[in-house]
Amino acid sequence: MIYLDHNASSPPRPEVIAAMLATLQRIEGNPSSVHGPGRAARHTLDDARRAVAKWMQIHDNRILFTSGGTEANHLALFGLAEACHFSGRIITSAIEHPSVLKPLEKLQQRGMHVTQLPVDGQGRIDPEALHSALTPDTRLVSIMAANNETGVLQPLAEIGAICRAHPVPWHCDATQWVGKLPLAVDALGVDLLTLSAHKMGGPKGCGALVVTPALSLAPQLLGGGQERGRRSGTENLSGIAGFGALAARLSATMDLESQTMTALQQRLEEGILKTLPDAVILGAGAARLPNTTALTLRRIDGETLVMTLDLAGFAISSGAACSSGKNTPSHVPLAMGLDPETSRSMVRISLGWDTTETAVDAFISAFKRSVDRLRN
Repeated sequence: MIYLDHNASSPPRPEVIAAMLATLQRIEGNPSSVHGPGRAARHTLDDARRAVAKWMQIHDNRILFTSGGTEANHLALFGLAEACHFSGRIITSAIEHPSVLKPLEKLQQRGMHVTQLPVDGQGRIDPEALHSALTPDTRLVSIMAANNETGVLQPLAEIGAICRAHPVPWHCDATQWVGKLPLAVDALGVDLLTLSAHKMGGPKGCGALVVTPALSLAPQLLGGGQERGRRSGTENLSGIAGFGALAARLSATMDLESQTMTALQQRLEEGILKTLPDAVILGAGAARLPNTTALTLRRIDGETLVMTLDLAGFAISSGAACSSGKNTPSHVPLAMGLDPETSRSMVRISLGWDTTETAVDAFISAFKRSVDRLRN
């Protein structure tokens, strides 16, 4: 099987597996215990936190480990909303991940106002629209860094400047961006940043929320007071150790990996457009992640094409992994102005750390054959 669905989950890297196995085999204590095994566990936890913080170029007191991106998004949104007594307004975009949009629906039911900014045909918000949407009762702006389906990048510098000028806290779901492109948290002025380890070759079930220390954030998991009282529960020590190993790796290799993926993405897209000239790459006119290609095809159902390629030995998706299998088209191409039929034809190819030129070339040929078979 040639795996080209890294935006859904990227296979764990060897150093990640090694760090997780070493922790499972050698560290038996609870990081909250004061005896020797507990102190060893705490040392492992602190080392991983420092590795992630060093990679993000921030102080380690800003790293709050979670079970993944969804929990980090929930903590950012519900935690700030509760601290604001569920009053005021939150501004977001129409193309956010469901783990942002679904919580915002709940917050609306609690009495908060939610403003969704539209996107243009390339999938970008207009910073001027954000500026115009701000009101005196705006409590939070929640806009992602890069879209998980199209890979389109949002104008982060402009968003950060607007939020700092007012000032309004900014939550940025950077689940897809981080590990593929550099991200200057402090320079951008991000107050809450969501990370998920398994999107970049780390373990599933481990993520983080980067938090500005002065920001008031009500904990959503209550108990023993772990993670500086903001996220109770015994830490996923082996997963966090794997996350730390991933951060150390990416600190040294991310620039080279990004360049490699950019070249592979260009090879992929040129090959597809050469063999299937009617394919349309979504967001082609915008800055995108170097690993993500979302495209539509006439007279093709995306889910059927995904299953056909699966039988041929290739794994891609028809959109977000959390939405695959649904009969309704994704909200992302619809928000970009595509009609429902065209939206249902969308498929996403997402490259990763283990993708090779040979795999890309094999996929181009299989993709052409599969599309021709379905059309015939």
